[in-house]
Amino acid sequence: MPTAAQMSLNTATVKEQCNLQQAIEGCARHGIGGISPWRDKLQECGADEASKMIKDHGLEVTGLCRGGWFTAEGSLTNAVLDDNKQAVDEAVTIGANCLVMVVGGVLDGTTDLQSSHQMVEEGLAKTLEYARQFNLPIAIEPLHPMYAADRACVNSMRHALDICDRLGDGIGVALDVYHVWWDVELEAQIKRAGKDRLLAFHVCDWHKNTNDLLLDRGMMGDGVINIPLIRSWVEREGYDGLTEVEIFSAEKWWKEDADLVMRTMVERGLSAT
Repeated sequence: MPTAAQMSLNTATVKEQCNLQQAIEGCARHGIGGISPWRDKLQECGADEASKMIKDHGLEVTGLCRGGWFTAEGSLTNAVLDDNKQAVDEAVTIGANCLVMVVGGVLDGTTDLQSSHQMVEEGLAKTLEYARQFNLPIAIEPLHPMYAADRACVNSMRHALDICDRLGDGIGVALDVYHVWWDVELEAQIKRAGKDRLLAFHVCDWHKNTNDLLLDRGMMGDGVINIPLIRSWVEREGYDGLTEVEIFSAEKWWKEDADLVMRTMVERGLSAT
């Protein structure tokens, strides 16, 4: 059960209420130990200014969301690769523990999943080569299979770790319980990952009767995910990083006062994770 100091706020959780400065100040008010910005919020603020504010408030940066989208233009273009290099630069500037990768879905207009997988792996390899110059870990985030077509064609811990095996040092996984809780291999694949490749741990909950597969995530304890069990598996492998809360909630939590959201996040960290 993480305390506030052992938790991190992913800025998506208060994306409609807060700019990055307000999110940082909210973390400080509620004793939350870390923050994980999304790039749109970071770019509004400026990476240098963000770095200063984060350091001034004593926060750990558990990750930067997100790089990837390697299939977005139908080929691995210079624009896609350059955007990922920029994401690496931004992550280094703010001292992020890792750059989280949402890799991209099936190539538009095709049913060619295999070529999509190949393009994703090539893009990861090229980005990793650049990131290694800065000792910045790259974290593949496997997304739920419902997102395979449009967001990420890497959908299981097994697939993500197979890629990591091939690419070598400096790459691991960001485990988001929302995306992997259903996987019967999850415990075994967490063990396979081990401490060195478990780069981030994200929590929220899955409503039993969800009304939107993207924008109806639940606060921890409001759904069907056994978060304490999954956390125990992660910690058994030696993961000792912060627990990052990432909630997309258009009809509930994005409509609440940001301080209420953060206060509830801390309370549920103690009672439901």
